[in-house]
Amino acid sequence: MTQSIDVSVVIPTHTERRWASLQRTVASALDQKVTPAEVVVVVDHNPALFERAKAEFDGVTVLENVSERGASGNRNTGAFHCRSELIAFLDDDTVAHSTWLGNLAAPFDDPRVVGAGGSIVPAWERTRPSWLPDELLWTVGVSYAGMPTSVAEIRNVWSASMMVRRDAFEKVNGFRVGFGKLGDQNRPEDTELCLRISAETGGHWMYVPDSVIEHDVPLDRSTFRFFLRRCYAEGRGKVQMASLLPRDQKLGAEQDYLKRTLPRAVASNIKAATLGRGGYHALRAATVIAAVAAAGFGGGVETLAALSESESASR
Repeated sequence: MTQSIDVSVVIPTHTERRWASLQRTVASALDQKVTPAEVVVVVDHNPALFERAKAEFDGVTVLENVSERGASGNRNTGAFHCRSELIAFLDDDTVAHSTWLGNLAAPFDDPRVVGAGGSIVPAWERTRPSWLPDELLWTVGVSYAGMPTSVAEIRNVWSASMMVRRDAFEKVNGFRVGFGKLGDQNRPEDTELCLRISAETGGHWMYVPDSVIEHDVPLDRSTFRFFLRRCYAEGRGKVQMASLLPRDQKLGAEQDYLKRTLPRAVASNIKAATLGRGGYHALRAATVIAAVAAAGFGGGVETLAALSESESASR
């Protein structure tokens, strides 16, 4: 017997190429052990896809993005439509386990909790690249080594598996439009939203490992070239995000990750390689170094771009 919960599930989508995966995402949202108040699919400026979704999805609300093109405006359109106490987000290339929604809602019994996120596991199209270390799995959009292994307070969660109080989301006007995923641009709009909500409300976010979704990792995201581009984009995005934060709000989690998590990853993989536990460990150690270099280069490019823009504006 299913239970009900006052939460709506918002699924943004933008391209027919993900139609099959969108169908799986919607089916998994509808097949939860706790029944969502509403499942909302939001189509990002694609009239043909909107008409197809509206015609083929029964028991689902289908909307067109009324904001700017991009993931942030698309999610906002769905969230601002909802009237439920809680709003959950899934990406259109994910599949939620049947206990995802109920487990993710559990921390909200505490009124200080403004949001929560769950565990994201990879669904590789083929196999995981041997050179990719656990600490850098975030580059393919899944949970990585160093994240909590039990329910715990966390600074930010990811929009692929996020739940938030509607009043807190509305208080900050949702995701920052124009800052997020659009084409080749990849900015951490979910991290920025979490930080802004915490600063505005004084509430905190929780990580719920037993709230699980599977995230597709296609072949073109399993290449070293994609990996370097993703790290470069992350470097640019974090510098851009830092410029939006209050002066007293630092990127402490990123600093700890760079100073502790990644050096430990290099050391442990080098040790494993020297002990003959597999040559791929040496590749993983080198991958961490390449990741730091690519992110640093991206951060430098973004810093120089911001300085140039500032100088031009002051003339």
